[in-house]
Amino acid sequence: MTAAQTQPTEPLPEWAYTEQAPRKRRGAWPWLVAVLVVAGLALAAWFAGEWIARDIVASTIRQQVITQLALPADQEVDVAVEGMVLPQLIAGSLDDVTIASDDVALGALVGDVTVRAQDIAIRGDAAAGAASATVVLDTEQLRSLLSTVEGFPAESVGLAEPNVTMTTELRLFGLALPIGVALTPGAVDGDIVLTPASLQLAGNDVSAEALRAQFGAVADTVLRDWTICIASYLPAGVRLAGISVTGEQVVADLDIDGAIVRDPALQQPGACA
Repeated sequence: MTAAQTQPTEPLPEWAYTEQAPRKRRGAWPWLVAVLVVAGLALAAWFAGEWIARDIVASTIRQQVITQLALPADQEVDVAVEGMVLPQLIAGSLDDVTIASDDVALGALVGDVTVRAQDIAIRGDAAAGAASATVVLDTEQLRSLLSTVEGFPAESVGLAEPNVTMTTELRLFGLALPIGVALTPGAVDGDIVLTPASLQLAGNDVSAEALRAQFGAVADTVLRDWTICIASYLPAGVRLAGISVTGEQVVADLDIDGAIVRDPALQQPGACA
């Protein structure tokens, strides 16, 4: 028997018989939670910045409108900027802005005004893109405007789509005969022009030819076109493009020169020829 065979066999240590427990792997969810929290904070910060930027832009536009049009300081002016404001500020222009205010007084021209402008540069001297405005007048506001026209019976004015109506008198041999006139509004060279469309004499329909044959030159006082210049009530860069009667309102469409945002001359009141 050899020495190796006579050596006592040592038992294996206890740890050798114990199964090694697999090392636990950390789950990924804590990292996901952290990412979501950070993303949420960034999103909240973005929307907070967006809200602040939108408020500043709207307030600035509102103040400029009040200043440029010499409106009362407490005039209600609604400003709507389409889309996210921050990316537009970064890009340097506002894509689409709508400005609206009721009972805006521009001299004798008073109405509810809505302006829409696109591609308004906030840096540099670039002109705005497409820009237009709508002015809506009710009957009383139209009467106020027409009262500035010499000889026009503004107090009798009414609206009967698609015309403006008025009532006056024609005198023949000392008799005053009431005559009603329906006038179709139109825009000619930036002015409002009211053109006779139909006539009623003492409640009966009558043609222009019959009226002239009966009253002669006196009939010309009602057969004439009436021209109302509104250029002096508007900035020089704004021009009447169309006008119509819709229901119980007169709707005037205005074209706006995009350069008005940069050219002080276009911001000054226009003039009647």
